[in-house]
Order: sequence, then structure tokens, then C-alpha cells
Amino acid sequence: MNLKKLVPWSRRKEIPVRREEADPFLALKEEMDNLFEEFSRSWLDFPFSGGIDRRLEGYVPRIDVSEDGDEILVTAELPGIDEKDIDVSLTRDALTIKGEKKISKEDKGKDYYRMERSYGAFHRTIPLPEGVDTDKVKATFKNGVLTVTLPKTAEAKERKKIPVSTS
Repeated sequence: MNLKKLVPWSRRKEIPVRREEADPFLALKEEMDNLFEEFSRSWLDFPFSGGIDRRLEGYVPRIDVSEDGDEILVTAELPGIDEKDIDVSLTRDALTIKGEKKISKEDKGKDYYRMERSYGAFHRTIPLPEGVDTDKVKATFKNGVLTVTLPKTAEAKERKKIPVSTS
């Protein structure tokens, strides 16, 4: 076996080596520095981001759906939201809850004044089964919890027992 053919370099001709290839740890360090710089840049921009609280972007309230024999119950946790900022609508096959969360915090001291505002909108659509009596739907809002009661129609309440055979 000829080792000279396997090695791509020789002593006579030197090929310039890139810095990253010379020291892989240096390349890793530079990559990590870039990641931390990007992270800190986005973190430090937060107070100066036009009044938008990045923590509220993509705000999705927690929603629970339960069903019993007579009705479907939808509860949504909406803390810090006013009743006037909630929109509940119903179609034949879906319940839609929309709203906007507005937070305003003011802090006054002897030598300073600070005011922060942030906003976040949400939109949730819950698919519904057939048999909801749309004329008798009720929505209540108390202590930051929205409760929507969707009564079932008489046909949807009926359960038909199906006998099970062994053959």
C-alpha cells in the first residue's frame, strides 16, 4: 500500500488551513458566543419592543370541556380579562371564544415613575357534536372563569341500548 497516495498533502506544497479546521474547539466557542449574543439581544430588546409583552404573544387560555347526559360544559380560565373584552359565538358545529388581554402596570415613587403596558389576543374554537340546542346556550363570567353551558336536544339525550351477541 502506498501511503503517499492516501495522504492529501506533502511537505513541498502547503495548503492553507481555515482557522475552524485548525481548532474545532475554537469553532465551537464562536458558535456558542453567537448563540448567547442572539439570546441576550432578544432578551434586552424586551422593554423597548414597542410596548408588546413577548410573554403574551401566542397567549392561549386553558379550556376544559366536559359532557354529561343533558349538556356540554365548556370552562375557560381568563384571569385579568374584562367581560367586555370577551366574544363568545356559536355556529352549528363549533363554539368560538375570542378575547384580548390588556395589562397596565403603573409604579410611582419619590424619584421615579414607571408604566408598563402589554397586550395579547387569543382565539379558541371548540368543535361540537351534533345535537346541541343552540337556542338555550348560556355563558357566564365570574372570577376570571368563563362558563358556557350547551344543552343537548331531546334526540341527543336519548341513548339506545344495543344488545351484544356472542356469535
